[in-house]
Amino acid sequence: MESIVLREIESPRRLLLALAHPDDESFGPAGTIIHYARQGVAVHDVCGTRGEAGKVDPELLVGYGSLADLRTEELLCAARHLGLAGLHFLDYHDSGMEGTPENQNPASLLQAPLEEVAGKITGLIRQIRPQVVVTHDPVGGYFHPDHIKMHQATLEAFQAAGDPGRFPEQRAQGLVPYQPQKLYYTTFPRGLFKLLARILPLLGQDPEAVGENHDMNVKRMAELDQALTTRIGIRPYYRGRQDAAHCHASQTGGHGGWVIGLMARLIRFDWFTRAVPPFTDGRVERDLFAGISGVDH
Repeated sequence: MESIVLREIESPRRLLLALAHPDDESFGPAGTIIHYARQGVAVHDVCGTRGEAGKVDPELLVGYGSLADLRTEELLCAARHLGLAGLHFLDYHDSGMEGTPENQNPASLLQAPLEEVAGKITGLIRQIRPQVVVTHDPVGGYFHPDHIKMHQATLEAFQAAGDPGRFPEQRAQGLVPYQPQKLYYTTFPRGLFKLLARILPLLGQDPEAVGENHDMNVKRMAELDQALTTRIGIRPYYRGRQDAAHCHASQTGGHGGWVIGLMARLIRFDWFTRAVPPFTDGRVERDLFAGISGVDH
C-alpha cells in the first residue's frame, strides 16, 4: 500500500471514496468531490489498482516505465484539479474486464481474498475516520470485476471498522475501531444510458463496445434499475470535472472521450444510492452529510 498526502486539511468533515482504478474518480463523482473539497471537507480516494490492464497509445508511455506509472501520474494530475486531500493505493493488479485473461492474474484485485482487501480498507477507515464512505454499486456500474470487488470489500470494511473484534492486529498500528455513519454507492440515471444507446448507432458507433478499450456496454447498463436516493448539483464544477478527466489522456481517446464529453455536458447531478442508513423517507437527499452528528456544516 502507498498513501500520498496532497493537502494538509484539518476538517471536522471527512469523506472517503473507495474506487477501483485511476479515472473512476474523474469519470464518476468528480463534481461531488470538487463540491465538498471546496467546502473544506477532507476528501480521500482509495484506489484499488493502478490501471495496468488495457491498451494505450505507445506515445503516451514515453518517459514512463509502465502503464501503471503513467496512470498513477494521471491520477495525481486529476487529484490536484479535484482538490483531494489524499490518495491511497491498495496496489492490486488491474483485473481487466470480465472474461479477459487478466482476471486470472494471481496478483489481481479480483483474485485477492476478500478478507484481505476489506482489511486494508478497514485500516484506512480507522486512520482517516470519515463520516461518509462512497464506493461502486453492486454491479460495478458497468460490470467491471474490480468495481464489484471494491464494492464487496468496502461494504465488508464499513461493517468491520467499528467492531473491535475485526482486524484487532491494527491496534498495534494505533488504529482503533471507528464506525462511519453513512455509506453510499455511485450510480447514474438509467434514462441517460437509454438515450445514448439510441444515439450511438445513428453515429456509426456500437453501443455495446464503447470506450477506449471498447469495454463499456451501454445497452446492458441501460437495462439496470438502481434506486436514486441522493443527488449533488454539479453544474458549477463543469470546468473542474473536464480538467480532471483530461488528465486521464490514456483513457479518453476515440469513442470514449466523445461519450465522456457528451455525458459531462448532459449531467447536472451526481447521483447516489444510500445504503446505510437505509433510505426510507422517499425524499431525495441533497447532501451526503445530511443528518451527520458531531460536525459543523
